[in-house]
Amino acid sequence: MSMPFPPFEPDAPVGRHRRIRRVPLRMLLPSILTLLALCSGLTSIRMSFEGRFEIAIAAIVLAAVLDALDGRVARFLKSTSRFGAELDSLADFVNFGVAPAILLYAWVLNGLGNIGWIAGLVFAVCAALRLARFNVQLDDPGRPAWAGDFFTGVPAPAGALTVLLPVYLHLSGLPAFEAEAPLVLIYELAIAFLMISRLPTFSGKRIGERIPRDMVLPVFMGVVLLVAVLIAFPWPTLTAATLAYLAALPFAYSAHRKRAAAHAEQDRAESGEGAAGGQ
Repeated sequence: MSMPFPPFEPDAPVGRHRRIRRVPLRMLLPSILTLLALCSGLTSIRMSFEGRFEIAIAAIVLAAVLDALDGRVARFLKSTSRFGAELDSLADFVNFGVAPAILLYAWVLNGLGNIGWIAGLVFAVCAALRLARFNVQLDDPGRPAWAGDFFTGVPAPAGALTVLLPVYLHLSGLPAFEAEAPLVLIYELAIAFLMISRLPTFSGKRIGERIPRDMVLPVFMGVVLLVAVLIAFPWPTLTAATLAYLAALPFAYSAHRKRAAAHAEQDRAESGEGAAGGQ
């Protein structure tokens, strides 16, 4: 008896069929994490509609954590696939493009009417463009190895967590004021354009791939302390983390320029040696 569902073949070429009798569980685990992140993002949207903004933010933070884990788990288990990459991008658009835009609109931008809604549309569209550009850059064979330490523009998860800074400040006790909504709108548009800009930002994808043996216990303690502080003081912690990330942007730009200049100098030196050797 045939099953009503098509077989799971994440890397089968288009137009060709490859029979896999049993799919290893390790192939499914990264996509399961991605789907859990998507559920978290959708839950954030529902909480925003209901005005439960604390839970809505927590759901976006959880989605960001799961998004950071699924790629690492896929690389660790050697279960990366084109299917997982496409699913991850679709989930990221909902979690880090749609959910934050709806949260800000439901929180304060609805008071600006259509202008507030347009700002949300711009943010979501910029997140989609940012993710599409990232997927294209993955297939670029001409990128130097050092470029993997940087993103082009603010990544979507960081943009989603950064754009919610006004909500963190409000939940930390900052009182509302008359010009709050227009300032939030301007801030949202600024973060949206940072996502699609060519500003180099630090990439954390290679952090933690290799940890010195004598640093394992400090890493354990650091993670436990971070989670404890985030649970005990969520809004000040998120505020401090967001401000630290924004403050790091100029340093990322400077570091990228130095790396690019060093790479260009190396290329010129190699070209000179090649020309001298050919004479």
